[in-house]
This record gives sequence, structure tokens and C-alpha cells, in this order.
Amino acid sequence: MRIREPHPWPSTEPEAEAIQEQLRSLVRTDTAPAEVRTAAGLDVDYREESDELVAAVTVLDVASLSVVDTAVVTGKAEFPYVPGLFAFREAPPLLRALEKLSAAPDVLVCDGQGLAHPRRFGLACHLGILTDIPSIGVGKTAMGRYEPPGEERGAWSPLRMDDDIVGRALRTQRGVKPVFVSVGHRYTLEAACDLVLRLAPRYRLPETTRTADHLARRQT
Repeated sequence: MRIREPHPWPSTEPEAEAIQEQLRSLVRTDTAPAEVRTAAGLDVDYREESDELVAAVTVLDVASLSVVDTAVVTGKAEFPYVPGLFAFREAPPLLRALEKLSAAPDVLVCDGQGLAHPRRFGLACHLGILTDIPSIGVGKTAMGRYEPPGEERGAWSPLRMDDDIVGRALRTQRGVKPVFVSVGHRYTLEAACDLVLRLAPRYRLPETTRTADHLARRQT
């Protein structure tokens, strides 16, 4: 697949924040794909106590949850760890990995945030805008505040930042901690949660995240 020409990658925090402010107006949350046949999981694994990283992408057939394509890129993080600017560490290697896929997936499922972000422009938004592929974020920890959802699978509660609803705390398995779903680009929150439940029939995390994480960890 081909990636549209990205913006210049920044070297300072003010430059990075300016890019987020510039691009966030492009995010669309009023539509969703008519059909999702393939979903890509994206994950970055860091080598212990270093900036060496592995960016992994797995593409799953949504009907069977079998892996149909993979890509791996190794390298070194070129932007420091700064809260709210995580995409500038992880997006460059993930984009290189996406370019290695044989075909574009129908949706990107990021191990991170979308609109649940201080500037409403997390990793899932950033990758969605640069690829123009529908994207969602599925976080393991909350970015914002929420009330615990009901214990049954599929229960959810709003995830809020300031006065905005930026996502949902979604219970993917009964009695297990929720995940935190937020829109990245070209998705509605309702459709994003429906997809996450389809991708998580047995475990807390969707199979997209699980397979990408396993692939990245195997590259040692």
C-alpha cells in the first residue's frame, strides 16, 4: 500500500503540537465503512532501557480472525517520549510497516488513543489522516475520566475529557477490565465499539492488538 506524503517530522515539542493543531480539523467522525473485511493491528515494542523499537502490523480477516498479512520494521525512536506526543515516536516506523503490506486494510486498529487526547489528536487520528484509512484507537488505560460500565460483555460508559465525550470504556469480556475505545478517523464511536467486540470474542484485547503485540515481541 502507498502512504500519502506526510508532513515534515518535527524535532521540538512546539513543532509537534503545531502539527496536531493543524491536522485535527481534518478528522471525520460522522461516517464508518459500509463493510469491514480486513482489520490491521498496529503495535510498537521497545527494547528494554533503549530507544530501539520494533513496529509490527498484522492484518486479520475479520470473519475468521486469521492473520492474512504481516509487516515488521525495526529502528530507533527519533522523537523523545513526551506525554501527548507519542505519535511522533511511533507513527514513522508504523507508516513504514504499513507500506510493506500487500494491500491496504479496511481499518487500522491502533494500540493507543484517537480523540481521547489532550489536543483530540492521538496516534489513531494521526495515522488515519496520513493514510486516509478508517482508524480507531483501543487503549489499555484511560485517557480521561469514566464511570465503570456494567459487568456484562458489551456494556460501556462514556469516556470524558473536559466537557467532551472522547470515547467509551467498553467491557469486552464479562468481569474483565474495560478497554478504552476512541475514534481515530472516518469512524463513528458506535461502529468502532461494535468492531472491537467482533475482534475480541475471547479475550479483553482485540485480536488485532494481540497478534501485533506477539509479532513485535518475537523479533528479538
